Amino acid sequence: MRDPDNGEQPSVSGASAADRNDGQSVPRSGKGKRRRGKPSRAASANASSPVGNGETRRPEVTDATGEPVRKRKRRRRSKSGQAQPSVASGAMAEAAGPKAAAVPGADNSSRKRSNKSRQRRSLQGRPLAATEKPRPVSDAAKQQPSQPSAASARVEERPPSGFHGSANNGHDRRGNGQSFLHGSDSGSPLYAALDLGTNNCRLLIAQPTRPGQFRVVDAFSRIVRLGEGLGASGRLSQEAMDRSIEALKVCAAKLKTRDIRKTRLIATEAARAAENGEAFLERVLAETGLELEIINRETEARLAVSGCSSLVGRETKSVVLFDIGGGSSEIAVIKIGETRSSRLANHITHWTSLPVGVVTLSERHGGQDVSPESFEAMVVEVQGMLSNFDCPAIHTLDNPGDENGFHLIGTSGTVTTLAGVHLDLPRYDRRKVDGLWLSDDEVSAMQARLLSWDFTARAANPCIGPDRADLVLAGCAILEAIRRRWPSERMRVADRGLREGLLTDMMADDGVWRRGRARRHPRGMQYGSHEGNSQ
Repeated sequence: MRDPDNGEQPSVSGASAADRNDGQSVPRSGKGKRRRGKPSRAASANASSPVGNGETRRPEVTDATGEPVRKRKRRRRSKSGQAQPSVASGAMAEAAGPKAAAVPGADNSSRKRSNKSRQRRSLQGRPLAATEKPRPVSDAAKQQPSQPSAASARVEERPPSGFHGSANNGHDRRGNGQSFLHGSDSGSPLYAALDLGTNNCRLLIAQPTRPGQFRVVDAFSRIVRLGEGLGASGRLSQEAMDRSIEALKVCAAKLKTRDIRKTRLIATEAARAAENGEAFLERVLAETGLELEIINRETEARLAVSGCSSLVGRETKSVVLFDIGGGSSEIAVIKIGETRSSRLANHITHWTSLPVGVVTLSERHGGQDVSPESFEAMVVEVQGMLSNFDCPAIHTLDNPGDENGFHLIGTSGTVTTLAGVHLDLPRYDRRKVDGLWLSDDEVSAMQARLLSWDFTARAANPCIGPDRADLVLAGCAILEAIRRRWPSERMRVADRGLREGLLTDMMADDGVWRRGRARRHPRGMQYGSHEGNSQ
């Protein structure tokens, strides 16, 4: 059917002329379905009336008042009683261009009503006019994803991560100053924890989420070996202090860019044991603006327990948790009764801090070329230190066969290295390591495997690397001494430590979880992605 202005027009039913039978309209469903008792639209559509230029057009169906039926129905639907012009109709009228102009001698008012009715049909899913050709959509536009809103972008600006309470940036051994950044939620406060140890300088910035959990916003870790040569000289060397201050400058820059509610910066065994430890901290304050506090061994043991509290299940009755550091090793005996405190550190019954770590032990016995004899000598030395620890024997449960009653938890680079080697990871991934269970036989097999490798083979392993190749066997010797003192069928791996304990304690002290002030985040983002807990 032709229109004198716009040429060939779609049929009333929206079907093409090829789909019609001798000009008979196809019945339509929906709102446009004709009612009983009304004139047949098919019959009226076949009638034609002359137009000014001699061509025919479809007449309008009117009622007794002479008003178009469809137009009057539109008015009844409108709240104001007037037909409302549509945005789509205006766009189509503009697209029609000069062809939509009035024809001299024609009934323009009737033509406007007819055009409006035709244009309204486009809103009901009918084809556009012939002059309004659909624009082709390119393949790139089809594949382009929609842009997230600003709020969702903040949540998604995060790598996938792994564990309840910490986060992973995807690096494996972050010992060379690598750092990562996550998006933060402006509605939650930020907390920062820095741990300057004998071997590493580590920083975590996080915000609380669900009760007992937090989300890492930014982090940094670098191997500085502050305690290098400390066992022989009793002092921090100039080179070691320079390396540490350079790492601390990076941490200070990160802290200045954040609006942090509470910060705690600690130094452990190297600064604690060195003759010039206090002088070093004064230099740190002068050059970086960071004021570090030297914590005692008991505080260090409690922080290690606080950082690993989520890895102790409700069914567990007793645990020996150990943190093998660079200059010292903390051990805590935990016994949980019928009533469990919200802070696992409150269940510590005995603790000790051995004045030996992977750096000091490897310097005394040699870390590059380790034979079975030298390895056993390191184990015996640590066993002698443990013999002075007055701790009663640990009983699992009334039922000795219950394997959930007692187990070990190791939080150190040594333990995470064993787990990575056990899993044959091509690249260290803390999401797969943190929380992993290892049987006693698996731990023994991994230690024997490492002992069979020379220094070059250990350095080539992606879960060890050249920075730790001379330290890992010293850590295994400390672990072996602990296993001989407290035999257990299972050991759980924890890739977390003092920084997590600092953050947990600060957030708990502020009551952010108790008052429900923290926002919930997607599960995959919960405290689950910081760099590996290297020593």
